[in-house]
Amino acid sequence: MNEETRSAILAQFEDEPFGKKMGIRLLEVDDGYARVEMYFTPDMENMFGMAHGGAIFSLMDAAFEVASNSHGTMAVALSMNINYLASPAAGAKLIAEAKEINKTRRTAAYDIRATDDREKLLATCQSLVYRLDRPVPFLKKGMGG
Repeated sequence: MNEETRSAILAQFEDEPFGKKMGIRLLEVDDGYARVEMYFTPDMENMFGMAHGGAIFSLMDAAFEVASNSHGTMAVALSMNINYLASPAAGAKLIAEAKEINKTRRTAAYDIRATDDREKLLATCQSLVYRLDRPVPFLKKGMGG
């Protein structure tokens, strides 16, 4: 992976308002790959005291966002098909890992998995992006790209 792109993605992710609000941290990024984490906190509970599906989805979407834009070319989501399998324990660290499984000039497909810190599988997701023919905008700012 191009180091300028890696640095730009890391910096941009660090400043993303929604990610900050959810406490999502980017752990790893490479071409077509991302790994993120967050803690399951009480404000992420649904009416049953379990993890709200939106919280798990947000974590998986963050991994998807980074992995699909990791090539330095803008990618926008077309679809995400998520299957919820289990709920984490209160306070658990949640990890989502997105892996590119196919990439063409115009689309790319991803397999995303969310687990807890005990490697319990919480959700799986198949996602698709449309790849635009332009660099991610933050590469232009200060990165010379």
